[in-house]
Amino acid sequence: MPAKTGNYDASAITVLEGLEAVRKRPGMYIGSTGERGLHHLVYEVVDNSVDEALAGFCTEINVTLMPDGSLQVIDNGRGIPVDIHPVEKKPALEVVMTVLHAGGKFGDSGYSVSGGLHGVGASVVNALSSDLSVTVQRDGFIWTQSYKLGVPTSPVTKGEASAKTGTTIQFQPSAEIFETIDFSFETLSARFREMAFLNRGLIITLTDNRPGRVDEKGEALNAKYQYNGGISDFVKHLNLTRGETHKSIIYFETEEKKNRMSLEIAMQWNTGFSESVFTFANTINTQEGGTHEEGFRTALTSIVNKFGEEWGYIRKKEDRLTGDDVREGLTAIVSIKLGEPQFEGQTKTKLGNTEAKSFTQKAINDHLTTWFEKNPGEGKDIVRKSIDAAAARVAARKARDLSRNRKGLLEGRGMPGKLADCQWTDPEKCELYIVEGDSAGGSTKGGRDSRYQAVLPIRGKILNVEKARIDRVLQNNEVQALITALGTGVHEDFDIAKLRYHKIILMADADVDGQHIRTLLLTLLFRFMRPLIEQGFVYIAQPPLYKLKWGGKEPVQYAFSDRERDGFIKIGIDAGKRLPKEDGIQRFKGLGEMPAKELWDTTMDPQHRVLIKVSLDDAAAADDLFAVLMGEDVEQRRQFIQRNAKDVRFLDI
Repeated sequence: MPAKTGNYDASAITVLEGLEAVRKRPGMYIGSTGERGLHHLVYEVVDNSVDEALAGFCTEINVTLMPDGSLQVIDNGRGIPVDIHPVEKKPALEVVMTVLHAGGKFGDSGYSVSGGLHGVGASVVNALSSDLSVTVQRDGFIWTQSYKLGVPTSPVTKGEASAKTGTTIQFQPSAEIFETIDFSFETLSARFREMAFLNRGLIITLTDNRPGRVDEKGEALNAKYQYNGGISDFVKHLNLTRGETHKSIIYFETEEKKNRMSLEIAMQWNTGFSESVFTFANTINTQEGGTHEEGFRTALTSIVNKFGEEWGYIRKKEDRLTGDDVREGLTAIVSIKLGEPQFEGQTKTKLGNTEAKSFTQKAINDHLTTWFEKNPGEGKDIVRKSIDAAAARVAARKARDLSRNRKGLLEGRGMPGKLADCQWTDPEKCELYIVEGDSAGGSTKGGRDSRYQAVLPIRGKILNVEKARIDRVLQNNEVQALITALGTGVHEDFDIAKLRYHKIILMADADVDGQHIRTLLLTLLFRFMRPLIEQGFVYIAQPPLYKLKWGGKEPVQYAFSDRERDGFIKIGIDAGKRLPKEDGIQRFKGLGEMPAKELWDTTMDPQHRVLIKVSLDDAAAADDLFAVLMGEDVEQRRQFIQRNAKDVRFLDI
């Protein structure tokens, strides 16, 4: 439990501005009005409860998806203050719930460290909810207030006596503001598990009481997370499906009271080939990295090289290890907490505080040096693994250099021989379709708009990069062709500015083989060119499964699922249409058998096609999933299939 800090009464509430702008431009405050923005409302409320945990006053947070579609968050913290605010002259509870940027996150008298990305707090949730009620247990009584779209419908009311403390907020997002108001149990569960890892000992429960949302036993879906090992348990969880390079998990924590900073780091190398380093600032996942990650990487590379030289493994300057060598197979969690975090970047998930770099770098230098000195056996295993990675990197570079001069694979402007490139050169307007097989490639090339659509056919199933080191990966012809076509390079050579197409579209058959090929391609992009996914350049094409040819002069219809096919048939027959028995329903078995024009009309024409953007909300969860699905641990994969088999609606084998 953290040490208890700060006064928390009406005087600790700082007010910055009103709510008018929120309802006009909700996207500015929560990112979007789609599914991501909907879930951001939940995180804003839960983050307030986590702030109480960080301050040392909250041990349990219970989140419930209610039968009526609303969501309830209960914590056992101190409760939002209810005394009269010195400036606003009304109860602090009402100020917190109705004024933007009002709360203990601002100024020095409330929280010393606060979670939450935007810090807009409960007031934005209130402004965007058709109904919201808050119940506070504090100062010996129960206090309540209700709102509609941020406007109080009742005063703060003093109720029965209570010796307990805590806050309960229940809200119903407005269906007129949000595109969907259906919360995802899986999305919330993944986020809360991460929060529990990052807040050692904190209990977070999630219960789904909505009708029909039950588990295999017919009981309400429920998840409970508590990790007394904190981020060490996080590393253990991520490495569950991977072999260990060394037994112990390296863990340390430190703080700098003068600048109100604290740091926790847990790390362990595994026998795999992928880097899994995840950084957080005030419990926010800093997916774009930042100064704390820079400090971590710089110090880590320096220390492994230092001990490699001391132990006689590195004898020449040119043999020094790169950062990529050192981080091969490393799983690490870097969690920093700051009094005044500065977030930058495209999605405000990059830490910008300059003092965080030197603080993290010094902490790693001090603590990791001590660990290597005390654990020379495990330390030497780490150095040897890094040297093996360096040898593979050198071999991969030689193979890459050789491939640039080799005929056959690379032709003309250095592009793969099978690439049918587009005429335009502006990446923002260009698309690359990656298709399996020459036959599908033929239909795609024939059906495309060659001005801005390029096509790269790949032969069969590409290499599973989860089980291969970089030298073997880059010697694979299909992988080489894809990397060359995209133009960005990989790992340390990766440069997003060199991307040749701003839409990378994976187009595979709708059967099991096609889905496997798509998974192999996504694994390659995630492990070697992750920013392509993080920045929204990767899409999955959705070709139709069925063609319905009605009798007479009725237009052809395309269905993308069994349910849609059945719906079209019912509507058509009810309308008096006739479906010929012989060839009324055609099932597409593969893209190769679809005529070029039909492929254009259904799957490639921007006016009519369906594309699914591949997004990355939780890199740690994605890392874990790729390791389970594509890694060496067969038992973990079997358990995953058993857990998720009930969710399979249609499987074409």
